[in-house]
Amino acid sequence: MLTYISHRFTYFVYRGVEALVRLLPLELGWRLGRAVGVLSWAAFPGYRRLARRNVEIAFGGERTAAELDGLTREHFASLGANLLSSLKISYMEEAAILARLETRGMEQLPGLLAEGKGIIYALCHMGNWEVLSQTGILGPGAKPASLYQSLANPFLDAHVLRRRSRSGCRLFDRRDGFSAPAGWLRSGQALGILVDQHAGDGGVWCPFFGRLASTTNLAALLSRRTGAPVVPLWVETVGAARWRLVCGEALAGGRGELGVDEATARMNQVLEEGIRRSPKDWFWVHNRWKTPNPDFLLSRYKRGVTMPRGQGVEKLPRFEILVRSSNWLGDACMAVPAVRALRRGRPDGRVTVLCPEKLAGFWRGVDEVDEVLGIPGEAGVVGASRVIRGSGRRYDVAVLFPNSLRSALEVWLAGIPRVVGYRGHYRRWLLDQIIPPKKQVGPTEHHVRHYLRIAWRLGAEVEDASLRAPLPGAVGSGRKKKRLGVCAGAEYGPAKRWPVADFARALERVREGMDVEFILFGAPGEVALGEELAGLLGGKCENRVGQTSLEQLMAELRGCDGLLSNDTGTMHLAALLGVPVVALFGSTEPAWTGPLGSGHVVIREHVECSPCFLRNCPLDFRCMKAIQPEQVSAAVRRLLAGKAEAAGAVSGAPRR
Repeated sequence: MLTYISHRFTYFVYRGVEALVRLLPLELGWRLGRAVGVLSWAAFPGYRRLARRNVEIAFGGERTAAELDGLTREHFASLGANLLSSLKISYMEEAAILARLETRGMEQLPGLLAEGKGIIYALCHMGNWEVLSQTGILGPGAKPASLYQSLANPFLDAHVLRRRSRSGCRLFDRRDGFSAPAGWLRSGQALGILVDQHAGDGGVWCPFFGRLASTTNLAALLSRRTGAPVVPLWVETVGAARWRLVCGEALAGGRGELGVDEATARMNQVLEEGIRRSPKDWFWVHNRWKTPNPDFLLSRYKRGVTMPRGQGVEKLPRFEILVRSSNWLGDACMAVPAVRALRRGRPDGRVTVLCPEKLAGFWRGVDEVDEVLGIPGEAGVVGASRVIRGSGRRYDVAVLFPNSLRSALEVWLAGIPRVVGYRGHYRRWLLDQIIPPKKQVGPTEHHVRHYLRIAWRLGAEVEDASLRAPLPGAVGSGRKKKRLGVCAGAEYGPAKRWPVADFARALERVREGMDVEFILFGAPGEVALGEELAGLLGGKCENRVGQTSLEQLMAELRGCDGLLSNDTGTMHLAALLGVPVVALFGSTEPAWTGPLGSGHVVIREHVECSPCFLRNCPLDFRCMKAIQPEQVSAAVRRLLAGKAEAAGAVSGAPRR
């Protein structure tokens, strides 16, 4: 009932405005419309920003900011003038309309119609397009028709159809299919098709003003089926209530050298040329370059990406993706497959990672990352948003890996138009797209899938094993004497640390069985722990605890033949670099955060209270004390000898 009342009210308001405009001379209505357009430019900042962003996409490399602002304002004025005058035109005599309409390029039409295959007019929302339906100018010797999409308001829809059909123009509803329009063309008639709107999931992704946009292939498809040529057409405003109808050069119909998708891409190029003739007249307040929802990555779209012949994807402006990294090294390592999937998901994609400054060196080592923005340690939410804005890039989407409210506020304050992530902590209102979590019905899945699910939900392919491949680069000492990295700490808390004395006993046993040297790694806060372990080893080791930057740590790990570690970020980093790992687990769950890839050994003694995921053990540390130095030393010797059994790589697609 409320919908019916709303539709009725809107209909009566429209008819009232229409009745008032009919009383005015056409030129006066046109000028009044310009004033209304300028007022709308001032009163509707959302539409103003959309139009400004669109003209920047089209002309940003050609015009100054002041020129783009001026074009946006002039567009609103032109749009208001043409919309208001169109209300008057729908009641005027055809001769009076034609007196205000000049033409260009129409001399080709009689010859095309004489071929008997009909004509497809590729129409766009430009100028006063209402003149096309109120005159028979497009069909000399043929009956004009057009495809239309019905309005949601049935009263307005019926009224508009009555006004547009009064000149004899046949109207085909898109919902009724395309067999009737195809038959119309085969009988030698003319058919208009709007081709400049966002076509959603069913469109062909091809460049429009250099940026990928979903485009309807209907005109090219009907042309291929019927042989009708496609004639681009647009309307320019040339003065007060005066217009020019321009027909572009016909694109050959039938089974020409271009396929349907290539012909669609070519049609976009031709429309660009027409819009450039009078850019103020095109409908810039339409979200032509809409980011697809939910799959803004294009790898799963059935029509995919098509480029005009002779043009490569590398020439396109980049689709800018900002990824907010997790703050912990281990989580960042486990997120690399998802970042790779995001990068591969769009041929025009560009990935920037936003992360704490301490992780910037790590992300710079990932080939699929185009740029890294480091957040200084003292920076708060506002400081992080300034880092984003200071990059000078206009990001299309932000993908949040952390679940924190802070990470959502950072990108929201930076003005990124689309924010994607899990619901997280009290941040639902900041997200434009919420990734649903997996419904837990089976065993715990590895945390890498937690991140891959985000990429998968956005349209990426995530089953490719190469997503989980180690970072490129050789590893191993290359010497007869083996080199073992040791990480006895764990920043998360003591509950994840195997006793230092047990580390020392295990390493002594390793040394007894083979020629090996040890290098100790750890965070700056673990210097005392490193000194303790070095002392227990009699100083027969290289102690690098707290002395390496992240880049240096990566270089040192590449020179190791293996790593003995607790469940730490260093463990994940080594696995990502391709260094085999012996990993010791107690309070955490290796099925969730174990080292990725093959060739690793996980040692864990499951007790009744594990995994507890606590930072400090409230009991007797039984899970870690149950691990014996002998079993650890034996696993390390097998690993260094190249005899360790694979722990098993994580593979397969995440569950929805």
